[in-house]
Amino acid sequence: MSSKILMIIAQRNFRDEELSVTKKFLEQNGYSADVASFTTEIAKGMFGLTIKPDLSIEEAIDELEKYTVVIVVGGSGSLELAKREDVLELLRKAKDEDKIIAAICSGPLSLANAGLLRNKEATVWSSDTNQEQILEIEEKGAKYNKGPVVVDGNIITANGPEAAEAFAKKIVERLE
Repeated sequence: MSSKILMIIAQRNFRDEELSVTKKFLEQNGYSADVASFTTEIAKGMFGLTIKPDLSIEEAIDELEKYTVVIVVGGSGSLELAKREDVLELLRKAKDEDKIIAAICSGPLSLANAGLLRNKEATVWSSDTNQEQILEIEEKGAKYNKGPVVVDGNIITANGPEAAEAFAKKIVERLE
């Protein structure tokens, strides 16, 4: 049985390659990936990639049983994902249903806000001049690990676009 994957993006300013590289790798390895956002209107990435989401976050909550993996894509728009109660509800429901939950770049902030990173090793986007997101996930109970991709049980996190392919590989390994 092929696992179905749900990728959550912000309507505006998701990180293009975190969606495209990850989705392409998953599909090349035989997995089907649907994209969800706030609405099914055209979503636009930070560098101009456009995509029509397959379903809204609300629809994704109702159809969550169809998916084995839930991925939160990063980018500056993902900061809005981390504040939305519907996204946090979807993530909590995914945890309750024992799904693999993955997030890249700023995506782990959504996991932290949903309470999923408590006592879990995780990584998140940071730079030499901006350690804010590390502090945010640590305040929510995460054990920060500076690795590019960190796996702790059913939680997989990656620190940014350069890690997108390694991130996708870890998801495939976890599925197999």
